[in-house]
Amino acid sequence: MELNTTSIASVKQKPKRRRSGLLLQLYKNRFLYLLGLPGILFFILFKYVPMGGIIIAFQNYSPIRGFLDSEFVGFAHFVRLFNEPDFWMIFRNTLLLSALGIIFLFPAPILLALILNEVRSQKYKRTVQTIIYLPHFISWVVIASLTFVFLSTEVGLVNKFLVFLGAEKVRFLMAENYFYPIILLQGLWKDVGWNTIIYLAAIAGVNPALYEAAEIDGAGKFSKIWNVTIPSIIPTVIILFILGLGNILEVNFEQLWLMQNPLVLNVAEVFDTYVYKVGIQGGQFSYSTAVGIFKSFVGLILILGANSWVRKKGYEGIW
Repeated sequence: MELNTTSIASVKQKPKRRRSGLLLQLYKNRFLYLLGLPGILFFILFKYVPMGGIIIAFQNYSPIRGFLDSEFVGFAHFVRLFNEPDFWMIFRNTLLLSALGIIFLFPAPILLALILNEVRSQKYKRTVQTIIYLPHFISWVVIASLTFVFLSTEVGLVNKFLVFLGAEKVRFLMAENYFYPIILLQGLWKDVGWNTIIYLAAIAGVNPALYEAAEIDGAGKFSKIWNVTIPSIIPTVIILFILGLGNILEVNFEQLWLMQNPLVLNVAEVFDTYVYKVGIQGGQFSYSTAVGIFKSFVGLILILGANSWVRKKGYEGIW
């Protein structure tokens, strides 16, 4: 009887111990949590709280009636989306732009970080880093304007140079076959330097003893990069790649909106610009919300699949 009473008492004390342990950890790390509080509040207010609004995707939402009194229509908006004549064109454009970004823009910061890591002059290295970081802070409006200055048919510097050489003008901004290369070059110039920060931090965390051991074995620069640096940053690359797959249907709205024109709309229309036209300009809030849910669902499936595949290969995924 005494044994049973003791065991019951110990079970009752476990939740108290857990709560006290949690409070103790919160108190010990209070400054870290305080430092992360703005970010936590940002995600709560702008990511989690708005999720309650996805209910309007299943309604004919009316701002006058509100969430509770709007007519419930089930999956009607999703059926409409898949039956839209332009759905597959928009889906193709969005998927193609994202795939090109993963193929060309994702490896570029890794390669640049590896090159910068080999620079021995710290003054030169910092100067180069500052220069390549600056485009990240330039507005897409400015970048689109610069693109127009260089590539427009009438006043573009490139076309003026072609005319000077005796060649014909090229309609860079009005031809579908030039649209994707221009978009990729803009994204490369703007963000490749900024994205190297994470990879440079990962490279800085590599154990120097590994490089010393490689030198003893007679490894040169390229051998150390291939056998030490790259394997050491693979976990970081994998995590960022999985997170990138989650945004496979997310493209830069500002960039695409500013670079669109009627002549390239067949390759430039993506879900983000479509939602803006239909949802904001057209006032079809329920339908545009359904489009957003579809995009999020595709991203979720890709994240789950990629994370599962990575873990099967023996790497550490997001969870």
